[in-house]
Amino acid sequence: MTDDRVYPASKPPGAATTNPTFPANKAQLFNANRPAYRQPPSRRRTHSRGCCCRCCCWTIFLLILLILLAAAASAVVYLIYRPQRPTFTVSSLRVSSLNFTSANHLTTAISLSVVAKNPNKNVAFDYGVTDITVFKTSPGDDDDDVVIIGKGTVAPFLHGKKNTTLLKSTIGSPPGDLDELSAGKLKGELKAKKAVAVKIVLDTKVKVKMGSVKSPKSGIRVTCEGVKVVAPSGKKATTAVTSVAKCKVDLRIKIWKFTF
Repeated sequence: MTDDRVYPASKPPGAATTNPTFPANKAQLFNANRPAYRQPPSRRRTHSRGCCCRCCCWTIFLLILLILLAAAASAVVYLIYRPQRPTFTVSSLRVSSLNFTSANHLTTAISLSVVAKNPNKNVAFDYGVTDITVFKTSPGDDDDDVVIIGKGTVAPFLHGKKNTTLLKSTIGSPPGDLDELSAGKLKGELKAKKAVAVKIVLDTKVKVKMGSVKSPKSGIRVTCEGVKVVAPSGKKATTAVTSVAKCKVDLRIKIWKFTF
């Protein structure tokens, strides 16, 4: 039986194989001259900068507003109450003892009286414990060169409206020995029976009461100068001349976080 099927001829050797070409589709034609896609820059950083600027502006505005409100409140309080500083005067100073019991140890016994006046009609002062320090001074001495010759205290007291209060204190010996140079100078003045110039300093804390308003505690320092004392030669105390003494008050009163 013969096979009548026809088989294709094999490719001649060396013949090249070529792929058929097809016409370009629509997608290829439209994208041929299209530029490459680039992602737009992010705006997150610009947005965050704008938020920061707005926050800073609001913060500055609020601070200015608070300052203006505090200034307005201060002006209202001042116009209503007209606060004035208290005044202090050394009324008497008596020296019972002022001598050296050892090489550099000074024994002091001084009776001090100070008059405190409150000139305000609507303001009262509430004082805490007052520390009193008596310094020996000399003309031309700096603050670092003064010598402590006595210490004392005054109990807390309320300084009412338009009130005058007499403060009394006993000044005792200084807490430690004097240095050799200071002790030598003071010994020479006491031996020559010279009048010794002293400075009296009162340090305390005070609250201010204006109606129902009370301020926080504020520092106050009273410095009195122009007093000269003479050490007693026997058992009889000596009295200092205080008529020329002048007292300076350094007072910082804080009410609602502002000061006058």
